[in-house]
Amino acid sequence: MTTYVGESIPRNDGYDKVTGCGKFTADIYLPHMLYAKAVRSPYAHAKVLSIDTSKAEALHGVKAIITWENTKHIPFNTSATMVTTNPPEEPIRDQYIVTNEPLYIGDEVAAVAATSEAIAEQAVKLIRVEYEELPAVYDPLEAIKPEAVTLHPEIGKTEVNNACGVVVHIDVFQGDLEEHFKNCDHVVETDIELPRVKQCQMETHGAVADYKNGRLDVWCTTQTPHPTKMILAYALDMPESKVHVQNPPYVGGGFGVRIGISGKAEIIAAALAVEAHAPVKFIYTRAEDMLCSDTRHGGYLHCRLGADKNGKFMAMDTTAWLNTGAYATFGIELLGVCGACGTQGTYYIPANRYTGYPVYTNQETAGAFRGFGTPQGTAIVEAAVDKMAQVLGMDPIELRHLNTRREENPLGFWPFPVGSIGVDECLDRAALAIGWKEKRGRKQSGNIRRGVGIACGTHVSNAAPFCVDYNAIVMRLEQDGSLFVSSGIPEIGPGSTTALMQVACDLVGVPFESATMQFGDTAAGPFDIGSHATRTLYTVGYVMSCAAKKLRADIFGFASKMMEVPAEELDLKDGIVFGGGKEMTIKKLAYQAHLRGHQFIASECQIPPNSLPWFAQAAEVEVDMELGLVKVLKVAAAHDVGQVVNPVLCESQVEGGVAQGVGYATREEMTYVEGKGFYNDGFHKYMLPTADDICEIETILVESRDPYGVYGIKGIGECGVNPTLPAILSAVEDATGVRFEACPLVPGRVLSGLKKAGLVK
Repeated sequence: MTTYVGESIPRNDGYDKVTGCGKFTADIYLPHMLYAKAVRSPYAHAKVLSIDTSKAEALHGVKAIITWENTKHIPFNTSATMVTTNPPEEPIRDQYIVTNEPLYIGDEVAAVAATSEAIAEQAVKLIRVEYEELPAVYDPLEAIKPEAVTLHPEIGKTEVNNACGVVVHIDVFQGDLEEHFKNCDHVVETDIELPRVKQCQMETHGAVADYKNGRLDVWCTTQTPHPTKMILAYALDMPESKVHVQNPPYVGGGFGVRIGISGKAEIIAAALAVEAHAPVKFIYTRAEDMLCSDTRHGGYLHCRLGADKNGKFMAMDTTAWLNTGAYATFGIELLGVCGACGTQGTYYIPANRYTGYPVYTNQETAGAFRGFGTPQGTAIVEAAVDKMAQVLGMDPIELRHLNTRREENPLGFWPFPVGSIGVDECLDRAALAIGWKEKRGRKQSGNIRRGVGIACGTHVSNAAPFCVDYNAIVMRLEQDGSLFVSSGIPEIGPGSTTALMQVACDLVGVPFESATMQFGDTAAGPFDIGSHATRTLYTVGYVMSCAAKKLRADIFGFASKMMEVPAEELDLKDGIVFGGGKEMTIKKLAYQAHLRGHQFIASECQIPPNSLPWFAQAAEVEVDMELGLVKVLKVAAAHDVGQVVNPVLCESQVEGGVAQGVGYATREEMTYVEGKGFYNDGFHKYMLPTADDICEIETILVESRDPYGVYGIKGIGECGVNPTLPAILSAVEDATGVRFEACPLVPGRVLSGLKKAGLVK
């Protein structure tokens, strides 16, 4: 029995945030602090021939200018993959603090630190850069052609031109794949083109760096303080012991965009601080955040799916060509997750091949974004499943039930036991909530038509063992018996630090009200990879369970002597140690221990297991056949979360993911204009759904009690967005009879598709 797990306890950071008292990076001010601005390339690909900084240097208030000529030339990777790539593989290191060969419009070629933002902006305009414009390529299918310009010749020969390091191959079959397809009674093929979309987190990238006596202190917006510390130390050629990174303590969202350093905010602020011998603040404008930091990968996917006459899947072959932009960041890892989770996880298919091409182009870099490749993979596979259902004349849900993965299936790609699988329950409950039986397949005419669709899938609860992923933690009881937990994880908005303390207090057996957590600080907490991959609650909860066992053993060992009761007969719940007919408050016990020179303290470091979350979402849409407008009326989102820790927080994660999925499917798209770059330099030029656009969302939490997660929990953070787009595409097809193979479903694209199908003039 638990006291706090399963309860909607108000979040610990709620007061700070609703009253405006919470401190973020922009709120950090230090004595004699300078302000930074960057000089960015106006060309998609160019060589810097010369930089004249003399006029800027002469401007009163300018304290430091960095260029290629006075910064370290140590190639690195801004993403956490820089320090989490499993050996013997090596991370792709293709970035510099500032560059002399910009590879996209917006690439940093210099930066200025001055006594005010206005002076820094003026100085940037006084820097004269002479460029030689070079050939550029923007589309991944064009970039892989042998005749296209090679953007990173320094990483060596690759399987295809401009492949970002390696081409990802995941082959799970025996023999010849084509022979498996020959044995199929039905084979369908599908294509999809997906847009590049932006995270649009509330707080833009930012950092404040202070360099004194060989020590670097950084306050910043990263989702991963410890990896950021390691990246900064590497790129600046400093001992890691001399670098300290912390959140201030809050971060205004992330959605994956700052797994590693935040754009280049930390490294540029740090390089300027070293040069100026003064603290430097660098806060991205919204335009810089939109145009000069990672996006979701757009690109193309193709799937061929084969089944027998009864609908049993027998073979699948999927290929993805995704646009990773100018630099690698997470290009390889994301294409791997696209294959593993998006195409090979949900269904058991005896012969399954996936090929993923992460492709360099001369555009803004694409990297991590909620779902991390699973949305793209799920979109193409679920389209193929729907098409197969049509060919077979089967109900799409019946076909899915026939093929969803079972615990007894071979592991295939997964190198660990799959654990509990709640996908079938998710399908049934989502279908029931949307009214599937009554609404699917209705014959319709007229201008306004409605349809329902469904999609399902799986993801991971962390990145282990595919890359370096572990947690370390310290738990102690203060002298008054209150629990103190020290962890390196950040709080980027989902309420993880509240849910984790619910888990911790139940594990130890102490009151929630007096417990405290230190987080987001490399000096205060031991190493933790950080907040990404749906991992925070799942993995930190796991390492907490190991530390809590040690802590309780320490407590019971001491209490046994004080209470004269054997330790194995003692228990601790709600702050009371009891057993053998006796009891003592943990407050009294901790103080007695203090008087005898003892503190209850435990630490632990563990690689977590990995439990797969499952999900299904059903969507209902309304399509205006004359205007091409798609309105999403409702999404029923059923998610297998293992065990609900905090229902309100859990539902919020699903709802936020669904909202992003609706935007992904129907509105959002970064639009590139050759010679100018992306058009979308702010929210006023980017069709982010507003509160008025969000449909009814019915969240259904399925508890399958995973055998490996603490209390049975699984990850949830990224899953809400994964199946939304294919569920909406399925619903639009049900309404109109047209399967769209490109997103978003903006009116022009929809109307064009309806006209092509002969449904409207």
